[in-house]
Amino acid sequence: SEYLLANNGKPVFKELILKRMDEIILNTKETSINPFFTVLRNKLLLADNFKPVTDLLEKSFLPGEIILFSFQRKNRNYPGLAMVRTKTGNFIKDSSGNYFTVPQLARSITNMPGYISNGNTAQGIYKMFGFAVSSGIFIGPTPNIQMVMPFEKSEDLPDSVTLNFGDVYESLLPASWKNYYPIYETYYAGLAGRTEIIAHGTTVNPEYYKGLPYYPLTPTQGCLCSKEIWGGSNGKRLESDQQKLVNALNAAGGAKGYCVVIEIDDKQKPVDLQEILPYIK
Repeated sequence: SEYLLANNGKPVFKELILKRMDEIILNTKETSINPFFTVLRNKLLLADNFKPVTDLLEKSFLPGEIILFSFQRKNRNYPGLAMVRTKTGNFIKDSSGNYFTVPQLARSITNMPGYISNGNTAQGIYKMFGFAVSSGIFIGPTPNIQMVMPFEKSEDLPDSVTLNFGDVYESLLPASWKNYYPIYETYYAGLAGRTEIIAHGTTVNPEYYKGLPYYPLTPTQGCLCSKEIWGGSNGKRLESDQQKLVNALNAAGGAKGYCVVIEIDDKQKPVDLQEILPYIK
């Protein structure tokens, strides 16, 4: 269905896909929530819209929690922007007194929707539960930020934690966001069986993607990815936005809290701090 909808196929295939879903549900007598069908039906029946992030940046949203915000475009070819909020509700600033930011890519190599495994980073709320170092050669040795979605089957957290996260998910949202379906993508991605979306650096050679809108960032299998440059005669790390992000989280108190990935609009350019500043109080 997603391949049929690619390249503006919604007007042609909308009714066919809706009809086929209804037939499957009727024939299988399915009564439980089908996360794939729920997301797909919302995509077909509800108009694309974007909410101002004002209420998400209020101190009353997830009070007393450290939050990693990742502001993204709908078109994930364009890098987003990561910022860190402390437990007091203030955003971390750098040594010059400016708000801390690093570019962050939320695009997978497949560029498929976030509820599909190996698709783009799902939009919504994640529980953030610490740092780790990956053994994967494409992620590299810089500490990564561990995250989990509602209902996710995780090797690092008991099922009771992710089940409870799913049960309380709606209550975590501001009242104005409870009926905004895009913010529930992590909820349904977890139900659909998606796992292991984290925030990490990269050892992938950015030159593979030279000329693309997200260069010198590199796509992943669906994680949040920050720029890292490696090289020289010894192959050591030369530059790391991921380390800067880890440092910012440590300055906020650590990587235990929440990560919120949110699409702010569909402009065809990287997200800029000046677009976020009007919403920060």
